[in-house]
Amino acid sequence: MTSVSIRNLEIRYGQHVVMDKLNLDIRDGEFLVLLGPSGCGKSTLMNAIGGLTDASGGSIHFDGRDVTWADPKDRGIGMVFQSYALYPTMSVRRNMSFGLRIAGVDRAEIDRKVAWAADILQIEHLLDRKPAALSGGQRQRVAIGRALVRDADIFLFDEPLSNLDAKLRAELRLEIKKLHNAIGSTMIYVTHDQIEALTLADRIAVMKGGVIQQLDTPLNVYNKPANEFVGGFLGSPAMNKVDGGFETRDGSLVFDTGAFALDVDDYPFDQRVESGQKATLGIRPEHINPANGSSKHYSGKLSLIEPMGSDILGWSDFDGISLSHRLSQEDHYTVGDSFPVSMDVRKASFFDQATGNRL
Repeated sequence: MTSVSIRNLEIRYGQHVVMDKLNLDIRDGEFLVLLGPSGCGKSTLMNAIGGLTDASGGSIHFDGRDVTWADPKDRGIGMVFQSYALYPTMSVRRNMSFGLRIAGVDRAEIDRKVAWAADILQIEHLLDRKPAALSGGQRQRVAIGRALVRDADIFLFDEPLSNLDAKLRAELRLEIKKLHNAIGSTMIYVTHDQIEALTLADRIAVMKGGVIQQLDTPLNVYNKPANEFVGGFLGSPAMNKVDGGFETRDGSLVFDTGAFALDVDDYPFDQRVESGQKATLGIRPEHINPANGSSKHYSGKLSLIEPMGSDILGWSDFDGISLSHRLSQEDHYTVGDSFPVSMDVRKASFFDQATGNRL
């Protein structure tokens, strides 16, 4: 296993600054996911770690060894890309062993490594087939196997599942998770798919504009987003956002949106807030529930119902503010029904309107 340490990394293309003084530590055996929208710098960062993109400044170390200017072949990495890049005229066995044969590895050792990787990926029965005879998921397994046989210290995955359909993505996601548990190697995984990030990662680095916005466990990134961007980027259905301000009423702190006032005495603030301060409330649909007789409830009117299989999503109007929330499959609602709800303020998020940072 190998740790990765990135210090003050700069990447520039002419006058265009992609990354400026980025710092990141990845632990031995960790599964780190780089998550963010297209153009946020996550693939650029991975390519710099793999040696495919030159750094303009800063340094990259593997277990204390400076690899900033080392060639990709000398870094001890295995890479899996979005495109399978398999040789169409070679069998699966020869595709997986190609790099080892070029490196002059002994035939018996090659056979042993290919058999080991094929067993882990459950593709033993495919070894003599050509890529054209494989499904997309099988081809991606072969691409992963090709990286595995190299005995790499670090595995880099650059959106490896984005070309697959939803069912195959779910299956391969499970296989990659099992693979990490089996071999325990350090893995760095790039994706814009939040489900992949939340299910695979030990930690997630959420990126925007070449900057890491939050580096934390999946649960903390989802439940305690560091800023409004992170809160809005993660979550499907998306987090509800409502602007308002804090006021003191009868000795209690409330958040007034103009449509309703939310008692926030139970909210675990990270920093001091004052009456009159403007903020944005972020609350996820699953934290808005039917009031069921709760003394603290807010009355809305159902404006839209979206069946989503295991869930039903409702949209209710609260005096001009539209909020999404869960509906029970046991109850039967229709558009126009009154829908009183309670809001779990302890699981909400408040963001400063000036900085966007969590309060």
